Amino acid sequence: MNTLIYAYGNPGRMDDGLGSELVNALEKWVLENHKENIEFDCNYQLNIEDAYEISTKDLVIFVDASKEDIQDFVLTKVDENSKMSFTSHEASPGYIYYLSKKLFDRSPETFLLHIKGYKWDFKQGLSNGAKHNLHKTIAYMKIILTEPEKILKLKHNIIQN
Repeated sequence: MNTLIYAYGNPGRMDDGLGSELVNALEKWVLENHKENIEFDCNYQLNIEDAYEISTKDLVIFVDASKEDIQDFVLTKVDENSKMSFTSHEASPGYIYYLSKKLFDRSPETFLLHIKGYKWDFKQGLSNGAKHNLHKTIAYMKIILTEPEKILKLKHNIIQN
């Protein structure tokens, strides 16, 4: 199963860098454990060009920091019913999924991993609460990357930890 973990956010805005920190940790773990067919990407925002990249995968997990009222992290399914938005400065995971389906006739299993953040100041480094949530999310993602079929059995708002 070809898997893509794609984080977006601004590491220069404290907890908005949660996604890139997750990618860094998991990328290292994948190399150390000789996991195959798992790719990573990180950017400040999603772009319409990302639709092609996800169209080449079987499983896609977008990762973003969340200001929402959640606990540590939440994993939600992205599909044709997901919220879609596009501006010149932002594209939502739902919109990227939609483009993949419409332009490339591919709709990979796609999810959005929301990690709870607390501070958004213009400086680098995660808050203590975000670090705690990151460690819990890393542990969960190691299970998913070891047994990706587990995630495929899940439905809409799947995991809240």
